[in-house]
Amino acid sequence: MEVAQLKIEIAKRMPKQRYEHVLRVTETAKRLAEKYRLPVIKAEQAALFHDIAKFMDKADLHHVLNTANEDSRLLSFHHELWHAPVGAIIARDEFGISDADTLNAIRYHTTGRATMSPLEKLIYVSDMIEPGRSFPGVDELRVKAEENLDTAMEACIYQSVQFLVNKRVPVFPDSIDCYNQLIRREQ
Repeated sequence: MEVAQLKIEIAKRMPKQRYEHVLRVTETAKRLAEKYRLPVIKAEQAALFHDIAKFMDKADLHHVLNTANEDSRLLSFHHELWHAPVGAIIARDEFGISDADTLNAIRYHTTGRATMSPLEKLIYVSDMIEPGRSFPGVDELRVKAEENLDTAMEACIYQSVQFLVNKRVPVFPDSIDCYNQLIRREQ
């Protein structure tokens, strides 16, 4: 499917404000992919699909996760995490995306995980630093993203985990594994 047609299909599945976020993430991901010599087409696809399931009904998300035999641990965490793996399933089943790295970049854009590929890191970071984001520390994350993708990923997962801990909500194990791996890399 052509990118223009894909954008039309994606726009139908979300409010205008979220679609604009998706476009900003896509532009950020494409720019960083060029900078870090990663496949721009894969970055564009993963970014376009990353929130495709964000506005699905909770019961529908639950059904897709169960039917697809996704990580059952997800169901005991906040449903906000569910849209990422469901988005990967939609990209594969409805739009024919078959590249495993692209699908994993969609699947893990909310939680991260240990042993993330460069493309997975790129989408995670792009989602967090896109120009529409405004939270304490985002400008520092943007600077790190221009310097080194691994350093940016480490800073982003730290920010995410710290945010969740400060809210006193459970942190999905993949996020902890991601954080631990990146911190151990420094030692």
